Amino acid sequence: MSEFEGKVAVVTGAGGGLGRCHAIEFAKRGAKVVVNDLGGSVDGTGQGDMADAVVAEIEQLGGTAVANKASVSDREGAKSIVQTAVDAFGRIDILVNNAGILRDKTFKNMTLDEWDIVMNVHLNGTAYVTHAAWPLMYEQNYGRIVFTSSGSGIFGNFGQANYGAAKMGMLGLMNVLALEGANHNVRVNTLGPGAATRMTNTVPGRSEDLGEPDPLRHPKLVSPAVLFMCSEDAPNGAVIHASNGNFSMSQIVVNQPVELGADAVYEDLEPLRDRLMDMTGAKPRERRQPRRRG
Repeated sequence: MSEFEGKVAVVTGAGGGLGRCHAIEFAKRGAKVVVNDLGGSVDGTGQGDMADAVVAEIEQLGGTAVANKASVSDREGAKSIVQTAVDAFGRIDILVNNAGILRDKTFKNMTLDEWDIVMNVHLNGTAYVTHAAWPLMYEQNYGRIVFTSSGSGIFGNFGQANYGAAKMGMLGLMNVLALEGANHNVRVNTLGPGAATRMTNTVPGRSEDLGEPDPLRHPKLVSPAVLFMCSEDAPNGAVIHASNGNFSMSQIVVNQPVELGADAVYEDLEPLRDRLMDMTGAKPRERRQPRRRG
């Protein structure tokens, strides 16, 4: 029997692309799935019935799923996504935050409305849905949560200041929640995916054939990393990258400090520029342990 048998999984933005593949893979392994999708366009406008189509697809495979069409960026809508899981299946064990939109422009040409809407969907939306699920997972002493980040945030990508900032913000949220949930077996990890989707096809220079995609660019090749981060033996506080059938992990590392003491001034530091910028032997900083329960 699969370790996901009987688990209740919520996947946001699951009407297509990565989210659809995640939802199907959970369902194939016996999980009961809430398929959330507003059904709008890549820029976040409009709505539709994409979630219903994925539910029908899962049911045709013999799985169990229900649809939710709320927006993650609406606080009440975010709550309703988790409530759908509780109403339909009695609990929530797994949350994959996948919903997202794009409003790409260089920062010079970006309006603050274009900044806000991307931050609201990606970062606030992730926080809103997670906030609704958190106390339930905390009390049942079990939960697996995935944030969907991007190389645009982790490494940077021209013309995606709003998207990149939101995606990198997820790592900060993960770092804190991985500590806060550890004593209650709630593990939080972050995905850095790469695949051919209708969202990536809006990025200049990345147009791909979604009808007959390159097999190595298929979104389903990202899903193994998501299931890994939601497994019984999942890591906690990890950033896992998945694309083209390749899987890897990235970490923030810190080098040895240049120690100047309490009287440090710029004129002391500047001559030591090479030492300061030398990352030879850099290591991850040891994660601080929770100070208390509760």
